Amino acid sequence: MNFAGKSVVVVGGTSGINRGIAEAFAAAGAKVAVASRSQEKVDDTVAALRVAGAEEAIGEVFDVRDHEAVASALKRFHQDFGEFDVLVSGAAGNFPALAAEMSVNAFKAVIDIDLMGTIHVMKGAYPYLKRPGASIINISAPQSYLPYEGQAHVCAAKAGVDQITRTLSMEWGMEGIRVNSVVPGFIEDTEGARRLAPTPQAGEQLRKDVPLGRWGTTKDVADACLFLSSDMASYVSGTVLAVDGALYQRGSGKFGQMMGDMLRAQVKA
Repeated sequence: MNFAGKSVVVVGGTSGINRGIAEAFAAAGAKVAVASRSQEKVDDTVAALRVAGAEEAIGEVFDVRDHEAVASALKRFHQDFGEFDVLVSGAAGNFPALAAEMSVNAFKAVIDIDLMGTIHVMKGAYPYLKRPGASIINISAPQSYLPYEGQAHVCAAKAGVDQITRTLSMEWGMEGIRVNSVVPGFIEDTEGARRLAPTPQAGEQLRKDVPLGRWGTTKDVADACLFLSSDMASYVSGTVLAVDGALYQRGSGKFGQMMGDMLRAQVKA
């Protein structure tokens, strides 16, 4: 995969899966711009991207819930890099909570970050996308199509994200812009993994639940993003691609029930 001379923007690209995606594009020679809410994380990531091989690396600090801040930062990225060849929208928020116990504001917070944040990024970047040829990737989650107890807010938000993906693949496809979603599975060495498996025993059990018999890596997800942004995927658009080792073929299963049982036990206590 050679992305030399290409401009790549990764929103939420300073930690976890999204940082792995940014570093993969940097290693492929792209110009990479990242954004998050932390100046410290942005500075650290930009330095790492340069070491990884990025042609150029820049960053901005903003909150995806602020559509004006998003639009202003993306305009600055365009001024520095020109048209965007690749846009990855990965900002997300999550916490486990039963719907009956969750405040309306808590529910709204996830909607604002995951769903409204996605449309803010899409609309803010739209004027600067390469036509034809731009690739947009929204980082989604299994909650977009699998119901999980304790995740009503995330299920609603991520289902909306994937519908944005499908709808924009049609609306913007006539301009030569492709839009896809990627759904990561259990990915090691991420904040999500530490929450899912706080002990080695829990990690081993989750590994056994994956049909391919291993946790995923940030490289697995990044490789899927590189493929979707390459000429090899030039006819792939409107797709929701799971990178999960076949885990989600089993539905939410034991993990979904375990989360519900855990939250109900907390309420009773």
